[in-house]
Amino acid sequence: MSARFQELDYRQTPLGELSLRRRLEPGTGREVHEIKLNEEFLMSSLFTVAEVELAHLALAELSGDSLNVVVGGLGLGYTAQTVLEHANVGSLLVVDALGEVIEWHQQGLIPAGRTLAADERCRLVHGDFFALTRSGEGFDAAEPGRLFDAIVVDIDHSPRHLLHPSNADFYTAEGAQRLAALLTPGGVFALWSNDPPEAEYTATLAEVFTDVRAEVVRFPNPLQERESTNTVYLARRG
Repeated sequence: MSARFQELDYRQTPLGELSLRRRLEPGTGREVHEIKLNEEFLMSSLFTVAEVELAHLALAELSGDSLNVVVGGLGLGYTAQTVLEHANVGSLLVVDALGEVIEWHQQGLIPAGRTLAADERCRLVHGDFFALTRSGEGFDAAEPGRLFDAIVVDIDHSPRHLLHPSNADFYTAEGAQRLAALLTPGGVFALWSNDPPEAEYTATLAEVFTDVRAEVVRFPNPLQERESTNTVYLARRG
């Protein structure tokens, strides 16, 4: 490996080839971490604005103390780390289907892992977020049926661009109903998407939730030398 590029770990998983890479950005010398699954980038620390805003937007909808939050999708940990920046969060479960990614955080190979490990409020859970949503028992094996004030999800690229076809039912009205049943009254669902807002998905959420909206998050894209956008969907259990 060159001084500018290092593969920190490589694993064969049921989903395919998973790798964690660290490289130096040409020109700036900035250190960039990337997680790649087969030929797709799951996460890059070069683009984190929307992942951070996902957490901020969700928690801005809530008041009160000792909020209980679930984050679906660990990645490089930016969304989870941002949740913990909110002093009124009492507990955080982070659910990820890739045990290897959890191990990287626990081993300190990913910078955010040190922050997550040091915070007593945070627990990393190895599990399929979508299967747990369907299970009827929820996300916390120690307390089946436990309700949460916010469920924040950053897994698929968008409601239509999925990492696995089995995730599709999550984006239906039935999937929204199962999700709403895991929220406290007035609780908030927030979803990251790499694509522009989709009216069809917003309408699906509105069949189940109130206060449904799609926020466009803008950020500079140095690779393409232009502005890029992501979408954050927000919805509230009535």
